[in-house]
Amino acid sequence: MYAIIMTGGKQYKVQEGDVVFIEKLAADEGSAVTFDKVLAVSKDGNVSFGAPVLDAATVSGKVLSHGKGEKIIVFKYKAKKNYRNKQGHRQPYTKVQIEKINA
Repeated sequence: MYAIIMTGGKQYKVQEGDVVFIEKLAADEGSAVTFDKVLAVSKDGNVSFGAPVLDAATVSGKVLSHGKGEKIIVFKYKAKKNYRNKQGHRQPYTKVQIEKINA
């Protein structure tokens, strides 16, 4: 059984017991979260899709931790104009363990 959820403008395929890194949520560590935007659910080989979301389906999980991803370097450069701009970025994330898919 799996579900496709949408959070933070991105879509994730999740199963019960999965640990996913999603866009940062405003939830404390150890608290429960519920994802209401469920786009599709597969149960016993039958796949049901929403238009755009399934009303009766939810996915519940538990927040394990918050953190920041690896640093990436954003370097802008214009040839022959003496323009150089170096900037770093670390994307914040929330680590969530999927506990239950309610279809």
